Amino acid sequence: MTIESRVLRKRGRYIKDTARIIARSYLPGDDDRIKKIIERILDLPEEKTSGLFEQVLTNFSERHRNIGLIFERNFQKIQKLIPEGVAISDQKRALMGAYFTMEYSIESAALFNPSIVLHPDQTDLPKGCIRFIMSFRAVGEGHISSIEFRSGTIDVNNNISLDTISNFVETPEIQLNPTFDKHLFQLKLNEMNACNEITTYLFGRLPPEFTYEQGKHQITQLLKKRIFTDPMQTETLDIVSWVAKSNYEVKFSPDHKISARAIFPVSENESMGIEDARFVRFVDDNGDATYCATYTAYNGRTILPQLIQTKDFVTFKIRTLNGKAVQNKGMALFPRRINGKFVMASRQDGENNRIMFSDHMHFWQKSRIIQEPSKPWEFVQVGNCGSPVETEEGWILLTHGVGPMRQYTIGALLLDLDDPTKIIGRLPEPLITPNVEERDGYVPNVVYTCGSIIHNGSLIVPYGMSDTKSGFASIPVGELLDFMKKA
Repeated sequence: MTIESRVLRKRGRYIKDTARIIARSYLPGDDDRIKKIIERILDLPEEKTSGLFEQVLTNFSERHRNIGLIFERNFQKIQKLIPEGVAISDQKRALMGAYFTMEYSIESAALFNPSIVLHPDQTDLPKGCIRFIMSFRAVGEGHISSIEFRSGTIDVNNNISLDTISNFVETPEIQLNPTFDKHLFQLKLNEMNACNEITTYLFGRLPPEFTYEQGKHQITQLLKKRIFTDPMQTETLDIVSWVAKSNYEVKFSPDHKISARAIFPVSENESMGIEDARFVRFVDDNGDATYCATYTAYNGRTILPQLIQTKDFVTFKIRTLNGKAVQNKGMALFPRRINGKFVMASRQDGENNRIMFSDHMHFWQKSRIIQEPSKPWEFVQVGNCGSPVETEEGWILLTHGVGPMRQYTIGALLLDLDDPTKIIGRLPEPLITPNVEERDGYVPNVVYTCGSIIHNGSLIVPYGMSDTKSGFASIPVGELLDFMKKA
């Protein structure tokens, strides 16, 4: 008997839906081109403006909540390019906002790599039932990744019920971090090999704690003075701005379903995607619970590991991760401290599973290899599949292995509770391998998860199938532990 023969694939699928759309900013070119578009709109007679705007409302108002607010936000992004002294009617202002707005189907290409956590609200449920939240990586045009959410319940028999999905998708309000610590900011730049005479000059003119606006003002002054030569100055200041914009907060409407919320890369630092969020319910020593997730921000040139923190899935704080060990992708936070330390599973070299410890959740300096590829189904690479789950026998850490034909499978390690660098059990074969119904899709031959949960004695594993759809599998925890310990 194999361990995979004991895995139960459950009913219920999450499938990509091209009708899941957001309205995002649309800037079709540089400032000169945008000014030409503005001039054409300004030249429209008010009667023509009114007719055009009514047609826009007819075509799009039922596809988005509060489309007028969306138009106003996008108008504000180009407002500085309108000639001074030009009076604009409210309707022309809204129409101008519409010209600089576009619809974007956030999961038109793929919906995959789910993680699962307990919902913050566990009230009014039958005995033995839990409510959960899942995150997904959604991919649309241009392979831009964002984070979406779903919810549901698991009953006493581990039957899964999926909540109805919102007809609308919304992006949140964004607030940049109000203050920065100059020393920590410079440490991050140093890790990125971005410190030079330009950053020395810039930070020499900022106080120990500075606001985003103060930093922006000093950059503007430096650009005016042209003390340093291009392209070095432009490249350096772009990196400084990128790091500053990587620390921010987003807030959604608490009155709408969680499935209406999408964290879309609206800032430059994430312009090409927010990849593979691994959510975990982290409980600190004082009992305080916070939902945390690591993810990778990508701007087309550089990746930047980030940390999301939220209490309620309404307001999210996004911060950069720092330290020499913050490299590559695939970091997953343990759900509690161990011996007073924060612990993270990671894969800095893109090949081996590692563990790292820190006194501070945002700073990681060293990592240690705990697993190298050793089985045929993982000869190419191994990595984690989300945060581990705790049992009395040890930490169950789901892993992924890449084998022939770039096939991804899901495996498992059992780590010592007090010293997770010690492997005390492992599966000698995959837990989940893509079957005939799962192997075809956007990226063929892949099963992958970013997190699991234990309920009523079973490990519940949501997993993506070839980056096209996601489902659930379960395995009795006792059986899984027995297989790992025997190996």
